[in-house]
Amino acid sequence: MTHDLTGRAALVTGASSGIGRHLSRSLARAGAKVVVCARRTDRLTGLVEEIEAAGGQAVAVAMDVEDETSVIAGFDAAQAAFGVIETVYANAGMNIEGLALDLPIDAFDQIMRVNCRGVFITAREAARRMKAGGSRDSGRGRIILMSSMGGHTVLPGLTTYCASKAAVIMMGKSMAREWARQGISVNVACPGFLETELNSDWFGRDAGHAQVQSFPRKRLMREDDLDPLLLYLGSDAAGAVTGASFDIDDGQSL
Repeated sequence: MTHDLTGRAALVTGASSGIGRHLSRSLARAGAKVVVCARRTDRLTGLVEEIEAAGGQAVAVAMDVEDETSVIAGFDAAQAAFGVIETVYANAGMNIEGLALDLPIDAFDQIMRVNCRGVFITAREAARRMKAGGSRDSGRGRIILMSSMGGHTVLPGLTTYCASKAAVIMMGKSMAREWARQGISVNVACPGFLETELNSDWFGRDAGHAQVQSFPRKRLMREDDLDPLLLYLGSDAAGAVTGASFDIDDGQSL
C-alpha cells in the first residue's frame, strides 16, 4: 500500500528520534512538505538536511507540546513556511518506568502532560488551523494521534503510560465526532514494540529478550511496518475514515 502525499504539508511532533524521525522521512518520500517538530532542535537539523538531500522539502520548528504557547508559535512557523498544514501527527510521547506503588507523582504528572495533554493541545491547534484554512469545504484535514498497544493492553510496570495512551484513544474518537462536519478526520494508531531510543536499553537486557520471545511472532516490529497505514491515514484516500483506532503491533497484543 503506497500513498501519494504530494501537495500536502505534514507536521510531525516528536520528530527528533524514533517513530517521529522515521515517519518524517517517509512522508517526505511520499511527496509531502514536512514540518519536523521537537524540543531538541539541534537533532532536527540533520534530519532536514537528510530529507533535502533526498530531494524532499522540510523545515525544522521548535515545539514543546507541554506548552500551548510553544505549540501555537510552532504552527505559526509551519504555516509561514508551507501554508495551511493539512496533515498532523501528534506523535510526541515519553515514558518513565515504575510500578504504581513506586512511581513518584511528579513522574505521573510529566507522563500525562506529554502523552495526554500535549496530544490534546497539538490536535486542537491543528484543527483550528484546518478549519480556518477551509477544511469544511475541502475535507482534507487529517489528524493522527499516536497511542500504543498499551492503550488497550496491560503492560506490566507501565500503568501510567498505559493510562495516558488509553486516554488518547478516546480523545481521538471524541475529536472525530466533534470535528466531523469541519472536514477533519481524526484517527488513532496503536503501534506495538519496536526498538527506539526510549526502549533500546530494555530490549538489550535478558528480561527484554524474554519479552520478545513471549510475542506470538517472537520479534520486534520494524519502523517500516508502520508506514503503509500511517501514510494512508494522512492522505486524501482516508477521507471516509475517522474516529477509528488501528492496531499495528504484529500481533504482540494477542
